[in-house]
Amino acid sequence: MRKFNTTGNCIPSLHYMVDLTSRLKEVRRMIDDGDYFTINRARQYGKTTLLHALSKNLKDAYYVISLDFQELSASKFCTEETFSRAFASRFSRALKKANVSIPDTLMEALRVFDQKASDKTYTFELMELFDAIGDICAASDKKLVLMIDEVDSATNNQVFLDFLAQLRSDYIRRMEQPTFQSVILAGVYDVKNLKRKLRPEDEHKVNSPWNIAADFNVDMSFHPDDIAGMLEEYRRDHNCSFETDFAAQLIYDYTEGYPFLVSRMCQIIDEQLLGKENFETSDKAWGLRGIDEAARQIETEKNTLFESLISKLVNSKELKDIIKRILFNGAEIPYVAMNPAIEQATMFGFIREKDGKAVVANRIFETVLYNLLLTAPEEQKHEIWKAGEIAKPTFIKNGQLDVDLILEHFVATFDDLYGDRDQKFVEEDGRRYFLLYLKPIINGTGNYYIESRTRNNERTDIIIDYLGRQYIIELKIWRGNSYNTRGEQQLTEYLDFYHLNKGWMLSFCFNKNKKIGIKTVSVVGRTLVEAVV
Repeated sequence: MRKFNTTGNCIPSLHYMVDLTSRLKEVRRMIDDGDYFTINRARQYGKTTLLHALSKNLKDAYYVISLDFQELSASKFCTEETFSRAFASRFSRALKKANVSIPDTLMEALRVFDQKASDKTYTFELMELFDAIGDICAASDKKLVLMIDEVDSATNNQVFLDFLAQLRSDYIRRMEQPTFQSVILAGVYDVKNLKRKLRPEDEHKVNSPWNIAADFNVDMSFHPDDIAGMLEEYRRDHNCSFETDFAAQLIYDYTEGYPFLVSRMCQIIDEQLLGKENFETSDKAWGLRGIDEAARQIETEKNTLFESLISKLVNSKELKDIIKRILFNGAEIPYVAMNPAIEQATMFGFIREKDGKAVVANRIFETVLYNLLLTAPEEQKHEIWKAGEIAKPTFIKNGQLDVDLILEHFVATFDDLYGDRDQKFVEEDGRRYFLLYLKPIINGTGNYYIESRTRNNERTDIIIDYLGRQYIIELKIWRGNSYNTRGEQQLTEYLDFYHLNKGWMLSFCFNKNKKIGIKTVSVVGRTLVEAVV
């Protein structure tokens, strides 16, 4: 049986995969056109898997040389000489290994190439390396495509920049002398902009020569149809029954198609949930509660992707500030690609562009970031956190949340602790404090996320998933009765979308004559519990 894979590249005979056919066609079109380009995406976004599939796809028309710069130690980048010889060795081995049938003229060119690269009495720097590569291209019966994975590992030294410069020079003169048909560099960092990878003492060396690269606009995220196709193969292999389209859409809603997260959710359901208590059958494991539980497990686990994200957040104040503004203040930040903080947050996978605004990349990342920021030691010292933690047993009844009681207690607690604070405090911290109160209550059993469509500086909808049930709480700033009426209408429409009959509203009011408390109203057949603090 094949498995869902989250380590290394995916292999069709061993792993469940989405169909890459359409993506391969787009990339191959670029190669056929002779483009040089970079595939720069966040960590574990399927770059290596795409390169492996592309290598097989191209074999009919090209000789593919597939390299991984992680295989070259730091010492290989010390000088042109050491790099050129190391590169030549890997280049020759990759060409021979990937192409079992090589004509005699090309084999002879490779023999001369290997001899030059290994002869220590012969100067073999970048110029000699590219001259020798040109001889191979001239002797070849097929055009050559060079693919280099994990190019990030080389971007903090001058030798790599000089290597790019040689590729650029040959590209410009490609009509005059033989060279690669196409060059593909894959990594997180865009080598057009190397400033963040170079050491401070090398600031003057930030002008990357990779300005010849074509834009790579191929969508590598997995869409619901992609996920459904993969799940359909799984369903047939296991002879089981569940709604693949429904499961695919739910998984997409959590992940926005981030390849690692999609595969990891499927892996958890298949290997850890299926057959266990509450998930005895495939339709239960791949249903709403199973998918919610898989998301909850991902959001609380320690994995290399989250470790990488968190390290970037810890080491960049600008990045942390922009994430906090989006999450806690509902800031609508314009997506400006030239903004260094936006560029960095996008490159690392934290945010994406939506309707011209910067939003957190997906629901799982959002919850992980909320958890990280809300469970920091200084946050857990807040009295509001302690109040929620102490009262937790009160709010769990028959395995379900009593959200009415949660709001009632929060209103009283918040008023006791912060009722005399000014408007600015409530606008900036009120919603954050509700999340601080809620977090210890659902911690370990449920999870929550913020609905991005409603997050702004006046309104935020929190959706809680708790043991297979959903609860929607709208948080908003009080702007008067007419605004409250509009809020009620919006919440009922949202309840209809989720097929729910009951929702909750928590309003932060600045009116000195406000009447704090909680009441229940009926709006177009829906029950709304409204709290004012």
